[in-house]
Amino acid sequence: MTDKTPKLLADALGAIGSAQEFVAGITLDVYLADKMRRSAVERQLEILGEACAQLAKLEPGLIKAVSNLKLAIDLRNRIIHGYDSVDDEIVYLTATEDLEGLKVDLARLLETRG
Repeated sequence: MTDKTPKLLADALGAIGSAQEFVAGITLDVYLADKMRRSAVERQLEILGEACAQLAKLEPGLIKAVSNLKLAIDLRNRIIHGYDSVDDEIVYLTATEDLEGLKVDLARLLETRG
């Protein structure tokens, strides 16, 4: 662990919390109709993916040890480099269904290493 690890973990957890907050209680149709909300969620997923990518560089073993870490990194790359092929439904489902395991693992790491 480096001195940077706790900050990256906190940044990743903050981004997960924000993305989840932005989609809490709304339907996919509401999400699809709200350009600003979609942009905000995508930005938080970019932050999450970048923090996870930096964590993986510092500690490569985290890729296998942390659920959905690679998913977060891959989604960040898709949003940034393949912006024209981002599927809004997949982004919504990621924010509503796929982040909880990653959140739990990152929180556990922050608790033990922060």
